[in-house]
Amino acid sequence: MNSIDLNCDLGEGIGKDAEIIPYVSSVNIACGFHAGDSLMMHKTVKLAKEHGVKIGAHPSFQDIEGFGRRNIQILPSEAYAITVYQIGALLGFVKANDATLHHVKPHGALYNMASRDKDLADAIAKAIFDVDPDLVLYGLAGSELIRAGEKVGLSVYHEVFADRTYQNDGSLTPRTEQDAVIHDVDDAIEQVLAIVDREEITAIDGSLLPIKANTVCIHGDTEEAVAFAQQLTRELKLLGIMLDK
Repeated sequence: MNSIDLNCDLGEGIGKDAEIIPYVSSVNIACGFHAGDSLMMHKTVKLAKEHGVKIGAHPSFQDIEGFGRRNIQILPSEAYAITVYQIGALLGFVKANDATLHHVKPHGALYNMASRDKDLADAIAKAIFDVDPDLVLYGLAGSELIRAGEKVGLSVYHEVFADRTYQNDGSLTPRTEQDAVIHDVDDAIEQVLAIVDREEITAIDGSLLPIKANTVCIHGDTEEAVAFAQQLTRELKLLGIMLDK
């Protein structure tokens, strides 16, 4: 592997966006349903364009209070509508800044539920395709979301997480459980290098899982985010792996 995409969630009003963006190659911008607002979206699109990174929409459940991390039961038709709505909102700012929308990555509970729920995944993939069939869908590696994107004809990026632990079925450890988030920078880097170099990941029970990755996510709302992004890009460069900007 000569290059890898490194993505980060931005525009949520709680991270160090300007500090982390030089060390990533794509960003997922909150569209107002779990975080962000019109001014934040405009500001973040401008920042992304200035740094030459790929711009993505980050749609979620309408859940400001729960930061989009609470499971909400909705119909596939509702999932379709909220996805189209949020992509459209960000697309307006992208066009106003003469930039290009590259991808869509669902956020939080919407992402996790669509990774397992075929009907929800199909609705989200169709929404993205109907807005623009050239958009890329970022989804959990090997998940229903990836399969739905491929089925409808979208390009897909299999996503892995630098700072999250995995269950032995390839799903993310729920945030409600202990050790769901990796806080140690060295441990997170070791996980990423195993994914990129050997295409495997160690699950929380110690089992080894084969895994494919086109993009690695760093969460920008953690204290370690900037230091981790800096160190990870250095380690990847030493392996001859560059950021896919």
